[in-house]
Amino acid sequence: MDPEIERKAKEAAELPNADIKIILLGDSAVGKSKLVERFLIDDYEERQLSTFALTMFRYNTEIDGEPTKIDIWDTAGQDCFSRLHSSYYFGAHAAILVFDVTRKITYDHLKVWYKEMRTFCPSIPCILLANKIDVDLEVTKKSFKFAETHGLDFFFVSAADGTNVVRIFETICRKALEYKRNPPRTFEQDVLELLDDDSWLQ
Repeated sequence: MDPEIERKAKEAAELPNADIKIILLGDSAVGKSKLVERFLIDDYEERQLSTFALTMFRYNTEIDGEPTKIDIWDTAGQDCFSRLHSSYYFGAHAAILVFDVTRKITYDHLKVWYKEMRTFCPSIPCILLANKIDVDLEVTKKSFKFAETHGLDFFFVSAADGTNVVRIFETICRKALEYKRNPPRTFEQDVLELLDDDSWLQ
């Protein structure tokens, strides 16, 4: 194993379990890591390097007055056709899907990312971000049907100037916590409850 990956895995293992897990999805270089860094340290550094392997950001905050530990997982989406390991999705409470408004191909690939995410996480809340709007603000006048088609909250953002960055992370953290508190019912739960309730046999 690469020493850097091994070091990060060891550090992650030593952290106490998080209350919430949020995953980031999207092609390489759409700005996923930069959005997180902007949110966590309110600083932005121009870099062209893709995220190396897996990065997990730990964020400690308060939601509704309760201390909340949040893990934000990021991976280098070097190829939208390279499936992520199922462990990346395991236990996720919410997802952030990102595309780059300056590269149409990253928008076209959203369907691949979304399909895979729903395979492993059929019901977690997900929001869609159109990043790098600082390059051309005219793009904010356009409509993007993907969000509407899939019923996703949609935001225009910029890691470079911070537009909507705090807002989207506050939004997804609350959605994740709500999902954890009130997970959707599953078919298995319905069957088990039906088997438990023998009144229908009377």
